[in-house]
This record gives sequence, C-alpha cells and structure tokens, in this order.
Amino acid sequence: MAVAAIDVRYSGPMNAVFDEENKLAKWLEVEAALALAQGALGIIPKEAASEIARKANTKAVKLARVKQIEAQIDHDLMAMVKALSEQCGKEGRFVHYGATSYDVEDTATALIFRDAIAQIEGRMKALKGALLKQALRHKATVCMGRTHGQHAVPMTYGMKFALWASEIQRNFERLEAAKERILVGKMSGAVGTMATFGPKAFEIQKSAMDRLGLKPALVTTQVIQRDRHAEVLFVLALTAASLEKMAKEIRNLQRTEIMEVAEPFGKKQVGSSTMPHKRNPHKSERICSLARNLRMDAQVALENIALEHERDLTNSANERVIFPESFILLDYMLGQMEFIISGLEFFPENIKRNLEMSRGLVMAERLMIALTGKGMGRQEAHELLREASIKAFKERRHLRDELSGDKAVRQYLSKVELEKIFDEKTYIGKAIEIVENAVKRLS
Repeated sequence: MAVAAIDVRYSGPMNAVFDEENKLAKWLEVEAALALAQGALGIIPKEAASEIARKANTKAVKLARVKQIEAQIDHDLMAMVKALSEQCGKEGRFVHYGATSYDVEDTATALIFRDAIAQIEGRMKALKGALLKQALRHKATVCMGRTHGQHAVPMTYGMKFALWASEIQRNFERLEAAKERILVGKMSGAVGTMATFGPKAFEIQKSAMDRLGLKPALVTTQVIQRDRHAEVLFVLALTAASLEKMAKEIRNLQRTEIMEVAEPFGKKQVGSSTMPHKRNPHKSERICSLARNLRMDAQVALENIALEHERDLTNSANERVIFPESFILLDYMLGQMEFIISGLEFFPENIKRNLEMSRGLVMAERLMIALTGKGMGRQEAHELLREASIKAFKERRHLRDELSGDKAVRQYLSKVELEKIFDEKTYIGKAIEIVENAVKRLS
C-alpha cells in the first residue's frame, strides 16, 4: 500500500523514471558499459564482457532477487552485483571489476537525471506554449495593474502571460545549462584515484562514459561532488517558485472582491463540504503549497555538499527522498499550471468595473505627465494632483470632476483634453508591442 503522496495523489509519468525497477535498470546499464569498456581494452576477456552486457538487464536480473539478497547483506548495490554475477555464471567473477559502489550509483543517477530533465523540459515547453497563446489572445485586454496591493495604472492581461512565459524560458535555460555539469559519470574507485583500474584507467572511464552518453567527471572522490546535484534541485526549486508566483496571482485575482479570472472549475466539482456555493482556487493553492517542498529539498541538497573527507553517507538516505520528490512534484505542478492557464476563465465585466473603481485616481500619473508636457513644473503638477486625489477620495468624487473647475489645470488642458486623459484603455503605452515582441522571441 502506497504511503507517500508522490506515489498516489501527485504521481505521473515521472514516477517511472525514479521507481526501483528503472533504478536497477540504470545500475545494470552502467555495469554493462564498464564491462564492455574493459573488454575492448583487454582488461577482462571479451567473452566475459559480452556475457555481462547480455545479462545486465531487468529481464535477467530480477528486482525481487536483488531485494532478497539485500535483505541478507544489507547493501543494495552489492545485492545487484551478486544477482548479476549469478546470471553470468563463470564470467560473473568479472562483474563490477575494479569499481566501487558509487562508480555505478552516481553514474546511474546521471542517467536518471537525464531522463527526468527531459520530462521536465517537455512540461516547460508545453506551459510556455499555453502562456504565449493567452498572451496573444489577451494582448489588448486592458486591466488594472497593481503595486503594493493597490491600484496603480492600467496594463494588459497579455503582459502578465508574456512575463510568466519569459520566466519559464529562463528556467528552461538554467536547466539546460545545469545539464553540462550534472550529466557526468565516473569510474574512479574508492577515493577517486582510479587505483583499481590500473594503467588504462582513463581509457576505461572514457570508454564507459562514451557508451552511456555522459562526460567523465574531471576529478572526484568516492562520489561525484554534490554541488552538481544541488544546482539541479535549485533550478527545480526556482521553477517551482515561478509557478507559485503565477498561482498566487491567479488566487488573488479570483478573490470574490476582484474576480477578474478564475481557474477552471468542473461541472461536478465541489468547492466545500459545507458551503455549496464555494469555487475555491484549490489547484493554484496546491501549487503554492508544493513549492515549499521543493525549496526545502534544495536546502537539503545544499547541506549534502559538505561531506566529510572523501565522502560520508549523510547524503545517501535523504537523496532517496529529495531527488524523486523534487522531480515528481515539479512535473505534477507544471502539468497542473498548464491546465489552469489553458482553461482560465475571464470576467470582462469585473475587469472593467475594477478599472473604473478608483473614479479616475489611477490616471493621476497620466495627468501629471500631460500637465508637465504643457508647461507646468513636474513637482508642481505632482503636488496639485496629490492634493486633488486625496480630496476626491475623501469626497468619493471622480478625479475628473474634482479637476474640471481647477484654474491651474484649465490653464493647460481643455475640457476635451481632460476628458480623453481619463480613458483607461488609451493609457497602456507599448503593452501590445511588448507582448508581440515577447511572443515572437519566445516562440
């Protein structure tokens, strides 16, 4: 029976990348690459290398048998070595020849990370595509921009989506860059000296890594250094934080008092067990919640960097948790966010209501610029509008009405000019071009 939520509630295609069967398959793949490299270089008999490579798969080496051996010897990697050796008969004596456990484990982890990163990058591309579609669709949907939780000046919804798409692209590029440092393997022995591999140690390592499509690590101890893994988990946490930002914005925009957009809500979906009317943004809230897990996993990965001497085992147990958890949760979160963005519901009447809610106060900046352009001093214009805005707010009057009789304003602006200034839809600057440029660059 499953206990962890990543195995049930938040599971998906990524789970297969990190399950025990695939982990065993990757260990065996590394053992095969080592044997073939040694066979090609004359370190072990070619027939032994061929037999090891032929049997180094989960059809021959069963997970159940590995578990059975592990229960006896309490060492999971060595249990695999013994199980593979059993299948290889007399050639089994050359299995794992010269290698230490983490030659296999860390190299196999790179193979797993390669598959996991490919899955994440696919999700990122899909989400970016959904964001760019919404950016184009709503490039001219004028809405209220907010700073400090207050109405600022108008903008467009297209800008929100373009902004988020550009952030996803940056995270994609960070992950691509991290592949340069994480997709490495090693065959360097107990403390990294390669002593057990003899005079052809460098050739063995390169040949094995070439077969696996990895680069040899330049220098190692018994393990590949954990700054590499921490970098990847940090990028995953960064991506999760970006998703949290999107989700938090959607949650706020779905508040009853604002209600400009709402995440998709199924026909039979239930918002509350006691309040039938509730339409909670629970998918967005879930993304915000899970982002915290990824930040904590990144913190643990940072702690793993400072191992003692040429290694200790303090990284091992937690990596069995943080590696699959970070990838599985982010994979789930990206899929959920793509669903939310693609099905986001808009409420135009509320968007318009909120644009007009301040009774023209949000156009004070535009007025200040206009008055300055006509000859009034910038600071004088700022002070005039600050005082007028305070008065209009207290008296619940439209700022236009407050200013229409002001002699200083009428000296510089006609009634028609003043009226035009208060059209929110004409004060979005280059918003549409910004969106179009972003879509073009990011597509």
